[in-house]
Amino acid sequence: MENNENNKTTNRGKMRRPPSRKGGDKRKFTEKTPERAPVLKNVKRVKRKIPPVRIVFLGGVGEIGKNMTALECGDDIIIIDAGAIFPTDETPGFDLIVPDITYLIENKSKVRGVILTHGHEDHIGGVPYLLKELKIPVAGTKLTLALVDNKLREHRINDAKLITIAPGHTVQMGCFKIHPVNVNHSIAGSLAFSIETPQGVIFHSGDFKIDLTPVAGEPIDLKTISETGTSGVLLYMGESTNIERAGFTMSETVVGTTLDRLFSENADRRLIVATFASNVHRLQQIIDLAAKYGRKAALSGRSMLNVVEAAEKIGEIKIPDGVLVDISKTKNLKDSELVVVSTGSQGEPMSALTRMANGDNPQVTVGKNDTVIISASPIPGNEKLVYRVINNLYRRGADVVYESLEKIHVSGHACQEEHKIMHTLLKPKYFIPVHGEYRHLKKHLQLAEQLGMPENRAFIPEIGNCIEVTSNGIRRVENVQAGSRLIDGEGIEDEKASMVIEDRRQLSEEGLFIVSVAVSGGEVVGEPAINSRGFVFDFHRDYNKEIREVILRTIESYDLARGTIDELKRVIKRSLRNYLMKKTKQSPLIVPVVVEL
Repeated sequence: MENNENNKTTNRGKMRRPPSRKGGDKRKFTEKTPERAPVLKNVKRVKRKIPPVRIVFLGGVGEIGKNMTALECGDDIIIIDAGAIFPTDETPGFDLIVPDITYLIENKSKVRGVILTHGHEDHIGGVPYLLKELKIPVAGTKLTLALVDNKLREHRINDAKLITIAPGHTVQMGCFKIHPVNVNHSIAGSLAFSIETPQGVIFHSGDFKIDLTPVAGEPIDLKTISETGTSGVLLYMGESTNIERAGFTMSETVVGTTLDRLFSENADRRLIVATFASNVHRLQQIIDLAAKYGRKAALSGRSMLNVVEAAEKIGEIKIPDGVLVDISKTKNLKDSELVVVSTGSQGEPMSALTRMANGDNPQVTVGKNDTVIISASPIPGNEKLVYRVINNLYRRGADVVYESLEKIHVSGHACQEEHKIMHTLLKPKYFIPVHGEYRHLKKHLQLAEQLGMPENRAFIPEIGNCIEVTSNGIRRVENVQAGSRLIDGEGIEDEKASMVIEDRRQLSEEGLFIVSVAVSGGEVVGEPAINSRGFVFDFHRDYNKEIREVILRTIESYDLARGTIDELKRVIKRSLRNYLMKKTKQSPLIVPVVVEL
């Protein structure tokens, strides 16, 4: 104590005098103001508040496809995947459907980049449309980026920053430290992500299965996954596509064994194998079997050519010399000397296999000496298309081998026992199921609860949901704008705001009714012209006469001098719709055309 008092006295003696008011230093000093601030003891330090992490679901939940999730913390946002899906009956005539990225555009200054789990269309198909709005880096494995690069060149995007990542590497985007983890899937270069955030580790599984005997590459990195779980996982986001299936997913080696037997049994026949173009490991097996049995391999379908070219360029697929042949040069080959590797395993209307089945593929005519192997299973919703192709192939005399008959396809998605292993290794504090329809997400949530996950620590998300997570809790916060953007050629439509969808649906269900009227001086000139398309209309009944009378009465009761042509069109449309509904019980799309002379 004595020493302290002496120190205080000494310090007081060293106090500076206040500066002269005439000087340049205008700061005020007092005798009690020391030169250095005193050390305050027993004062509680105020901790800097760590912002919560927000998970924003922009696609891939409550649906299969167009996967996109954003992670946000403070002033940083990263995006996991930017996928697409193909149109359905509910979106007729469109080319592609991608997520609505309004939220990301509104917060573009925060977006640090997009990380891609793998190269399937439902995970990378939306990348070009994302980069047209946001100039951000794109990170993925070699094959994933090779496939992305093909898309960017098609869209004439030449300035994208592509970052190649691999398991064991780390990439920093804002406050997020991203560790890629090797997983098995039906395409090479598939990743899960262990993401360090200010609140803790978020683990995103990507699409995965546990394959301990893959035909190429390394098995899933269960060691790293286990170590991540031991260190502590705040939140696990796990894919749910195959959650309804019990047991384990078969290894890809099973397909190789079946293909080998089919090649042997069909030695005198031409082989046509349809599979996913992106399944590089299966393509490798088919090409190796072609070489083994002395066949040439011909590729059919633009995406098949693009993928093989990209994969060969980076060494992901190896083609023996002399095996690959241009499909336009196969006419003189014997059936026993050729295997055609084709797109169209999902029955896509314009695919190579569908055109073969319909008899309008100029390069391949299917006949009685063909064996067609469909090495895929129908994606939910594609069943009718696939079976239509199979039926048409049978009609042309071909033998068809598909999943119901042979072990010709294995899924790239985990079944229940594999999900149990992942949950057990990661031991997450919180859990959110992703990548699946609502039933898939619900079943995955139930499985997590069976493994001990408390009900209040897990959520089933929907598109537009924003979930806030900290080390102390998880909760839903206000939704963001989300949904779909519809791509039609160069045009982009907002699904919610689009009248185009409603018009197309109405056209497909009820048809089109066009009425053309010429007016002059407020009176009709000549007779109204009536045309219909796709509309069931009994012309033997005197509807034409009555329709003209309805139109004429409508125009006569409308004061053109005070109104407008646009308003007159609306009045005609309303009157005609009421008449047609009353008389025919149908509601076609009505297009009134009024020409003022």
